[in-house]
Amino acid sequence: MIQTKFLDLFAGIPVSNFAAALKWYEQLLGSAPAFFPNETEAVWELAEHRYVYIVQQPEHAGHAAQTVLVEDLDALVQQIAARGLEPVKQETHANNVRKITYRDADGNEISFGGAAL
Repeated sequence: MIQTKFLDLFAGIPVSNFAAALKWYEQLLGSAPAFFPNETEAVWELAEHRYVYIVQQPEHAGHAAQTVLVEDLDALVQQIAARGLEPVKQETHANNVRKITYRDADGNEISFGGAAL
């Protein structure tokens, strides 16, 4: 185990088409990015000091897999559906934790997990 206190977490997702990915992630996450470090990177703050970002890196696109644990998974899935996106996979693990997975155009996976119903 790492014996230090982390202040920030940045989880990166390489994409091939920044403009298209930006639109999709705004739809998935329900907001515009918190900031743009440069013209090919966008950052969303999911919670204090916890960020997810997309970056145009076509040579690495499609290989990211992120999981975000949330308090009310059902409410989040409903909100995302209202924005026009449906999950590609839904699973319940042996410990009754549910995982809902979405996939962007490059094949990157971003999943949300939460307690069983």
